Amino acid sequence: MVSTAEIDGQKPKHRPIIRIGIFIIAHSFLVSVVCCTAGVLALLLLPVLAKKTYVSENALMPGSATPMLSDQDVSGATRFMNELTSPKLKSWNMGIELPRLIALHMSNLGGEVNYHKFQTQPNNFHPLYFFTSPDAEANLVNKTCQSYATNTIGIIRAPRGDGKEAIVLVTPYNPVNLTQSEVLSLGIAYSVFSLLTQVSWLAKDIIWLAADSQYGQYNSVAAWLRDYHTPSFGGHGKLHADNCRGASGMHGSKLDMFVETEVSDTFRRAGTMAAAFVIKVANTGEEGEQDSLKIYAEASNGQMPNLDLINVVSYLAVHGQGLRVKVEKLVSLLDSKWLNFIGEMLESVGKIARSLNPQWKFGIPVQEYVEGSATLVSSLYNQAIGVPTGSHGAFRDYQVDAITLEISPKLSSSNKARQTEFLFRGGRLIEGVVRSVNNLLEKFHQSFFLYLLTSSNKFISVGVYMIAFLLLVAPLPVVAASLFSNATSTNPNSQKHTSSSSEPFQSWRWLYPTKTIFLVHLWGAIVSLLPYFIYQIPECQPTSRLLIWASLSIFILAVLRSFFGSSTHLQEWVLLKSVTVSSLFIGLCLMSVINFATAEIGALILVPMCLMIKPWKIAGKAHSAFNLLLLTVGFPGAAFFVVKGAFGVQNGSGLVEFWYWVESLWAWNSATYIYICMVHLPCWVLCICILLHCC
Repeated sequence: MVSTAEIDGQKPKHRPIIRIGIFIIAHSFLVSVVCCTAGVLALLLLPVLAKKTYVSENALMPGSATPMLSDQDVSGATRFMNELTSPKLKSWNMGIELPRLIALHMSNLGGEVNYHKFQTQPNNFHPLYFFTSPDAEANLVNKTCQSYATNTIGIIRAPRGDGKEAIVLVTPYNPVNLTQSEVLSLGIAYSVFSLLTQVSWLAKDIIWLAADSQYGQYNSVAAWLRDYHTPSFGGHGKLHADNCRGASGMHGSKLDMFVETEVSDTFRRAGTMAAAFVIKVANTGEEGEQDSLKIYAEASNGQMPNLDLINVVSYLAVHGQGLRVKVEKLVSLLDSKWLNFIGEMLESVGKIARSLNPQWKFGIPVQEYVEGSATLVSSLYNQAIGVPTGSHGAFRDYQVDAITLEISPKLSSSNKARQTEFLFRGGRLIEGVVRSVNNLLEKFHQSFFLYLLTSSNKFISVGVYMIAFLLLVAPLPVVAASLFSNATSTNPNSQKHTSSSSEPFQSWRWLYPTKTIFLVHLWGAIVSLLPYFIYQIPECQPTSRLLIWASLSIFILAVLRSFFGSSTHLQEWVLLKSVTVSSLFIGLCLMSVINFATAEIGALILVPMCLMIKPWKIAGKAHSAFNLLLLTVGFPGAAFFVVKGAFGVQNGSGLVEFWYWVESLWAWNSATYIYICMVHLPCWVLCICILLHCC
C-alpha cells in the first residue's frame, strides 16, 4: 500500500521515538563524547554516592544478648594454647601429633570428632575446569604419609535444632611450622567451641574445622568442602593408624589410644551451611594502636557474601568489642595528588551546594574521599582478577556466605594479661556473630549480594555503580548503527562503477566483516585452549611456555587470516568497525553479569580504542599516533601492567609475572581468563585489522 504522504510527494512522518533514535544516530560522535565523559565522572563520584551500611534482616539482632564467654572458657583456651606450644610436642612429628591433640580437646569438650585426609591438587590447566565444580577431579596417585594433610573436624549438635543447618568456624594452621598467630586463632576458636557445648539456645549445629594449611589455606578448606558435599563411604577417619604410626614414635600413648577409640571412621556431616567464618590472627600492631579487625570478603569471579554478614560483624566489632574495623585498601593511592585534587574539588562543590540548600548533602571531606577511593579501587581490583582473597572463597563456590576475620592485636601477644584480654575480645566477637546467625530462620537474602565497599560502614549498591558502566558502553550500539547506516547508504559515485548484476547483493556486504569477526573470535577460543597442550611439554620453564603460547597464537592467526579474504571497497572498514563495536558491546554486557569489575575495567580500556580506531591512510598523523597509543595500552599484556601500575600493585615484573598471573586465573577458574581470550584479545586484533585496512 502507498501512504497518503507518499502520494502527495511528502516524506512520511516517523513516530517521536523513531525521530529521537535517528537524531541520536546522526549525532553519534557527540553522544560518544558525552556518554564516555559522564561514565568516567560517574566512576569518580562513586565514593561520594556511597551509603552507610545497615542490617536488613531483623532476625539477626546483633548485640541484643549479653556475651556468655566466661573466664573458665578462656582459661581452658590458654591451657590448650600452652599444650600446642609445649617443647615436648615439638620433639615429636607435629604433622601428626597436632591434629591428634586438637581432636583430643574437641572430644573432651563434648564434640563429635573425625579426621579428613586430603592431598593437594595440581594447578595444571584443563579446559573443563571452567565448566565443572571446583576440584572436581581428585589426584589419586602417589598417596604416601608425607603427601597427605589432615583436617580435624569437631561438631556440636544443636540442642534446639534438627540437624538441618550448621555454622562453620575455620582456623587454618600449619602443623609443621606452627606460628604464634595460628596458636591464638586456635585459642579463640577453642574458647567459643567450649562455650557452645554448654549453651541451650543453639539452634544450628556448629562445625569447627581446624584446617591443615601446610599445602595452602584454600586447598585444605576446598578439599573438605568437596568431600562434605560428595557422598562417601568410610575411610576418612583414622589418622594413618596402620601405615603412618611409626613416624610419630608414640606407640601406646594417650593420643594413640584416643585415636583408636574416640575418632569416628566415617566422614561426619552436619546440616546445610548457613554461614562460615575463617578466624585468623595477624601480626601484632604498633604501640598505641587499638586492636583491629580486617574483613576479607571477595571470592572467585568477584562473588561477594551477603552484605548483612559483613554488617553484623562490623557492628559487633565496633560497638561490642571496641575494635577498629578495616577493609583492604591500596595504600599507594592514599598519597595520590590527583585523587586529593579531585577530592578538594568535590568538597568545594559540596560546600556551595549546601550554601544554596542545606538539604543538599553532596560532597565529603577530602580525606574520606581519598580513603574511599583507595578502598573502592582495591575492591574493584580484587573482584576483577577473580581470585579469592582468602580460604572463605571456597565456601562461595557452594553458595555459602563466608568471610575471613583477621584480628590484629596491639603490642606483644606473649604478655599473659594482654593475651587473656585478646582472647576475651576475639571470643566474644565470634560468639556474638554465631548468636546472630543462629537466629536466622532462612538463608541470607534480605541485603545486597552485588556491591562495592568504600569503607567498613559504607557501600555502593549495584543500582548505583552500574550507571558508570552503562554510560561507558552506551555509545557502542549508537556508533555501530551510525557506521552501518553510513556504509550501506547509496553512494552516487560508487553507483557508476557498480554493475546492475551486483546491485541486489549490496545489502549483503556485511557478511564479509561478520566472517572476519567470527574467525577472530574462533581464534580467541583456540588461544584460550592452547595452555592445556603446552602443559604437556615436560620440564618447560614459565618464560618458554609464554613464548610458545605467543608463537602458536600468531601462527594460528596467520593461518586463519588466509580465510579472511579481502575487499577493496572504500567503506569496507566501516562495516568491519560496526560489527566489531557490536561484538564488543555484547561481550562487555555479558561479562558485566558474570563479573562487573572485569567488565568495568575492560570498558575503560576497550571502548575508547574501538571508538577512535580508523585506517591509518585516512586518519591524520595525530589521530594515528593516538590510535597506536590506545592499541599499545589495550594489548592484554600491556594492560595488565598498566592496571597494576594505576592501582599501585607492585609484586614483581617481567614476562614471568604475567605468565604466573595467567596461571592463577585458570587455577582459580576465573572468568576473567575467558574474557581476555574471547573478548578483549579478539577486539584488539580487529582494531589492528581496521588500522591496517587497505582503503
